[in-house]
Amino acid sequence: MKVFSPPPAPLSNFGRFPPVSGLVTAARYLTIVPLPGRAGGSPPALGRAAGWFPVVGLALGVALAVLDHWLVRLFPALLAALLTVTMWKILTGGLHLDGLADCLDGLGGRTPEHRRDIMRDSRIGTFGAVGLILVLMIEIVALSGLEPGLRWRALIGAPVIGRATPPLLARVFAPARAEGEGAGFAAAVGRVGALVAVLIALNVALAALGGTGLAAALGALGVALAAARFLTGRVGGLTGDVLGAVVEIAELTVILVMAAWAGARP
Repeated sequence: MKVFSPPPAPLSNFGRFPPVSGLVTAARYLTIVPLPGRAGGSPPALGRAAGWFPVVGLALGVALAVLDHWLVRLFPALLAALLTVTMWKILTGGLHLDGLADCLDGLGGRTPEHRRDIMRDSRIGTFGAVGLILVLMIEIVALSGLEPGLRWRALIGAPVIGRATPPLLARVFAPARAEGEGAGFAAAVGRVGALVAVLIALNVALAALGGTGLAAALGALGVALAAARFLTGRVGGLTGDVLGAVVEIAELTVILVMAAWAGARP
């Protein structure tokens, strides 16, 4: 008599390497660059593609470094930095700035539920507007103070490191709601995908910036975890807005570390 043996269960997404097709999914979501296929992507599809987020950040960083290389030859350093950061936010569609503004507005709420309701409001409030202005001003001024040899390195490193944070945070923090886009994304992020994202970020930082870049990357990831811990504590868990806000915070941290290192040199 034959004994029926069920087919082996498929490998969990926690052990899968992100498929190459996820690179296109990630690029369509994280940038405004027109690519073939359906725009955007479902949260689970984005979660499975999260390991490719830093690769998209690398492409973005190279484009910004090339642009800035020519801008600093045409304009004063501050104006060149303003134009570069402007293009930076345009290419990403302001995706993460929106999350930062929503989180800042939400901090004024009374309870986690009230804060999440504020964050879902499409209108921007005072906290969000002031926060965006300050973050962008700090980023522009810090970038303008870097010499050209450091500027292009920081422009490559910051987007890569920033985009390594969403898969990392999705593996560390629980989502605010059992359903919704944030929960769908977090549930689909595999352990391997998160590890790949972090390793890519650390290797790019080391290659582009040496030991200083590695320190900037580790510092940015540490700040990202601290910021996420604070925000998730205020809103009751991880949300898409928290992920976006932390990307901006991590990118700014990289540039500030580079600016501090440049200023500390004799």
